[in-house]
Amino acid sequence: MNFEMIAFYLLAAVALSSAVAVISFRNPVHSVLSLVLTFFSTACLWLLLQAEFLGIVLVLVYIGAVMILFLFVVMMLNVHTAPQREGFIKYFPVAIAVAAVMFAEILLLLGVGKGAAQAMPSADPALAAHASNLHWIAEALFTRYMLPFETAAVILTVAVVVAVLLTLRRRAGTKTQNPSEQVLVRRDDRVRLVKMAATVKSEDGAPEAK
Repeated sequence: MNFEMIAFYLLAAVALSSAVAVISFRNPVHSVLSLVLTFFSTACLWLLLQAEFLGIVLVLVYIGAVMILFLFVVMMLNVHTAPQREGFIKYFPVAIAVAAVMFAEILLLLGVGKGAAQAMPSADPALAAHASNLHWIAEALFTRYMLPFETAAVILTVAVVVAVLLTLRRRAGTKTQNPSEQVLVRRDDRVRLVKMAATVKSEDGAPEAK
């Protein structure tokens, strides 16, 4: 067993453990941090397979953007199951542990170096030999996997709409909006035009009707 196989099994074990922790923690913030570690470990696995584009996209898009939105949703929904609002220091140990594991995985990838890993397969051997993996992904995504790609886009759109609807639910002590009532508003119900006679000041300063 070479060093690359050892690195693969270690990264896979970390990814599986953190994935189980996502659904095991009671604290939603701890679950989000575990999901960040899961995404990062998966990105390291992509790098081992020489799929650099997928690994970088997973880090930049999911960890850098989507997970931040997850944190915002957790805070907006207020889905705390334990006494919260004790400050950032309560989550600091978990954040340090996640950062330490991510740093260890980076060192592990540096140890792998530029070893000969098996390239991603392709239906066209010439394309696999001369094109980059970005070209390979584009060719596969918009030809053979076009329907699953569009289906995933629709599912993500529905998820975004549902998340917005959840934030608009009525809760005690919060202000809510009813979009259907706002659309039916008429100008005559909200605005009243009042006609007033113009006035001018006389020489002694007293207003006079004109």
